[in-house]
Amino acid sequence: MRLAANDWAMLETAMALGAPPVAACELIRFRETAITPVLPADMVDLGLRGSPNFELLQLVQPDLILSSNYYTQIESRLSSIAPVLALPFYVAGDPPWPKAIAALHRLSAALGMPDTGALAAARAESTLSRLSNQLDAFRDRPTYIVDIGDARHFRAFGADSMFGDVLTRLGLPNAWTHPSRFAFSAPVPLERLAEVPQARIVTVSGIPVLARRALERSVLWTHLPAVREGRVLHLDAINPFGGTPAGLRFATLLADALARGTA
Repeated sequence: MRLAANDWAMLETAMALGAPPVAACELIRFRETAITPVLPADMVDLGLRGSPNFELLQLVQPDLILSSNYYTQIESRLSSIAPVLALPFYVAGDPPWPKAIAALHRLSAALGMPDTGALAAARAESTLSRLSNQLDAFRDRPTYIVDIGDARHFRAFGADSMFGDVLTRLGLPNAWTHPSRFAFSAPVPLERLAEVPQARIVTVSGIPVLARRALERSVLWTHLPAVREGRVLHLDAINPFGGTPAGLRFATLLADALARGTA
């Protein structure tokens, strides 16, 4: 079956099932942001997720288009080209990991290979369980998961984000107990990181060069207890809007960083 994806979580889900789409959206950015899964070099780039190139989409002749609840405004246009499987991953207030697991089952059933979905789901849960067993020594301290936008603001990942949900499933308490705030504008002021002084800080996806230089000179940043006491860990790029592959990449990178450091 020829698949096309305009949603990154569905793209990752298809890849986890060994069913790479022939076309998907924003592939350059995906490869920079997600890193894994590695996409085929000949996958066709359909342009923006919210506004794909519909003419090109029609030309690739998909049998099924993979979308999500984020793109309901274009679903009728998509469905005029091919049947659409649109699944929810990120819903305010809901943990996304169970939805990502359910997506493995739903998509594999649609592709006529339900056993593949069951195996992928079991492997994902087993990997999380194995990593959780390695983290007993780190459960006594809550963790902020943040994406630094600039020297004064950050994005915060709560229980309704993939990172926050996976953190909880690893048995590590989340210091950010509010809803996730990870819009592009990085809306949370930096001083909020002082609210739980005993917490460690984990940054994801790197810190922009200008922001990093400004943070080094920032009195506010350098006086945060986690910064003063060396309880800051930096993780490589991870897709914040992904499926089980993004969740497992976060869990693996976090477990490795904790094992190497003292935070």
